Amino acid sequence: MVRRGIVLSLLAGLAVLALVGLPFVGMERIPLASLWRQGHPVDVAILWKHRLPRVIMAFLAGSGLAAGGLAFQAVFRNPLAEPFTLGVASGAALGAVVYIHLKLPFSLLWISGVSWFAFAGALLAVTLVYGLTRSRQGFSTATMLLAGVAVSFCFSSLILLIQYLSDFTQSFIILRWVMGGLNSVVGFGEVLTVLPLVAIGTILVLYLTHELNLLILGEELAISRGVALNRTKAIVFVAVSLMVGGIVAVCGPIGFVGLVVPHICRLMVGPDHRFLTPATLLCGAILLSLCDALARTIMAPAEMPVGILTSLLGGPFFLWLLVRQGPSGEAVI
Repeated sequence: MVRRGIVLSLLAGLAVLALVGLPFVGMERIPLASLWRQGHPVDVAILWKHRLPRVIMAFLAGSGLAAGGLAFQAVFRNPLAEPFTLGVASGAALGAVVYIHLKLPFSLLWISGVSWFAFAGALLAVTLVYGLTRSRQGFSTATMLLAGVAVSFCFSSLILLIQYLSDFTQSFIILRWVMGGLNSVVGFGEVLTVLPLVAIGTILVLYLTHELNLLILGEELAISRGVALNRTKAIVFVAVSLMVGGIVAVCGPIGFVGLVVPHICRLMVGPDHRFLTPATLLCGAILLSLCDALARTIMAPAEMPVGILTSLLGGPFFLWLLVRQGPSGEAVI
């Protein structure tokens, strides 16, 4: 208990340091006085319109993706599960690609059209997977995973088709967007768009901490202890999918955060979701903000999409999990 408290305290301290320090990390040095809107106007504009909103968005996106991965790994009892497994990212990406291809310049309620199309694509993926699993007797984790993979492949194929039919400029924009990144975050408008969705999803995951602890031990045991299995799965599935869909709508598909972070935190604080959930939220925010800071400085003045960097980190980790599979073929959590 004491060790877990120390770990959570250290993670909270690192999160505060990252939130305060990373906005000043970049190709150009920004004086501390710019934080109080003092000094050169260009420095103030860079800090308040670009770096600070971007770091906050990285915190929100990292926390949301990590919490989604944690919840899905508990529900599916599979360490390879994460929000992207269920096709939500591919659905959101498809919606954004359709918007780019059709060249529909509009906004509604101060939210850009690409965000609305991405939301629609994410909701379409949720509806398809939810409908496919509800058409059978109850919810099956295997059915959910297979349905999610199938929907993801279908949407990815449609993205490739649209990219093939697009002209050179549109094809490049589509390619750049599906790489995932935070370079489109300018000002706090996108942050305010994603914040309520991430907050709702996080609250629901925290609320289901007891149920997740029982589900990780097995569905039969969870049912015997009074867990409403279908209801719990439905809440987790819809809430996390909407949360991830909101993140993808702004940042593009950023993979492997929901896969890597829960495992790192499980090694640090153990499998109890009372401690694991806050640790995952903090660690996800720290990891993605650090990756984004590295992505925008490692190739300066050019910028590497953060989705590429997280995939480079997550790919070997994914292979390591496969190697750790138990003798029965089931991956070990």
